[in-house]
Amino acid sequence: MDIHMGFWKKLRKPFLVLAPLDDVTDAAFRRIIVKYGRPDVVWTEFVSADGLMHPEGRKAILPKLWFDESERPIVAQLFSAFPEKMRGAAKLVAELGFDGIDINMGCPDKAINKQGAGAACIRDFGLAQDLIRSAKAGIHDAGKDIPVSVKTRLGFDTDILEEWLPALLEAGPAVITLHARTRKEMSDVPAHWDRVARAVEIAAGSGTLIIGNGDVRDLAHARVLAAETGADGVMLGRAIFGNPWLFAEDGEDVPMTERLRVMVEHTRLYEELFTGVKSFDLMRKHYHAYAHGFPGAKELRIRLMDCRDARSVEETVAEFLGRHA
Repeated sequence: MDIHMGFWKKLRKPFLVLAPLDDVTDAAFRRIIVKYGRPDVVWTEFVSADGLMHPEGRKAILPKLWFDESERPIVAQLFSAFPEKMRGAAKLVAELGFDGIDINMGCPDKAINKQGAGAACIRDFGLAQDLIRSAKAGIHDAGKDIPVSVKTRLGFDTDILEEWLPALLEAGPAVITLHARTRKEMSDVPAHWDRVARAVEIAAGSGTLIIGNGDVRDLAHARVLAAETGADGVMLGRAIFGNPWLFAEDGEDVPMTERLRVMVEHTRLYEELFTGVKSFDLMRKHYHAYAHGFPGAKELRIRLMDCRDARSVEETVAEFLGRHA
């Protein structure tokens, strides 16, 4: 099968990529991340293909697809249980200039699964294949030639990698990212990285690349896991919270003052991009992560929870540093 690889074939292995995290890896945080510790590839938050195909829904959802040229290569992640919606959304995304499209077949959220999307795709091999082929068709409709990838899990209730992965490979995705747990396991058990190694064996000779995902602490850990499993790449997710230096080779032990300075910069950018579009309250999870691991951090976090704009965050940080720096 002829698989269009696009930018993927140009990356040095093992490549280290940023996971799509809903309401976390938005345009503001991604720009901060690529400034202070560029991953090899970034993903958008996951986006409803169905919503993109609805006139009112599209207007509300498009901010999730804002990106800056500094973020390339950037992949837009879509989810749906309807191939025709996936085709239309893939056409739109390709026209927006993304470097690739990823289909979410791993989200464990009950509401998403009830739609037949996310991890529920694992229960319908035929639908999963149709979604991949429809995304490719939508890209063709747009007159573009960008790669399609899939992010998934080992199974829904049980590990069915031996059947599930070959079914995906039949549809010819450029890349499959494997979160090494089942949907039932959520993130409640350690990731099964031995199954990533098995996925590499199953995919050998197919032309499809395998990215491993789950419990990756830092770059050093990622490289060890890649070496042990033979994965072409490793995806890091939760470790990015409060740590835009995660992908920087010298990103360890960032001083408190620098951490808080970048937190303020992140807040300003968020406010600049999303005032009137997204709630400022979404920044709170970032404050919990930035303000951590130094004397007085708990006190600062409590005060940051009361902030409602970038100016109040900046003033709170300045007052804190005046007493603790």
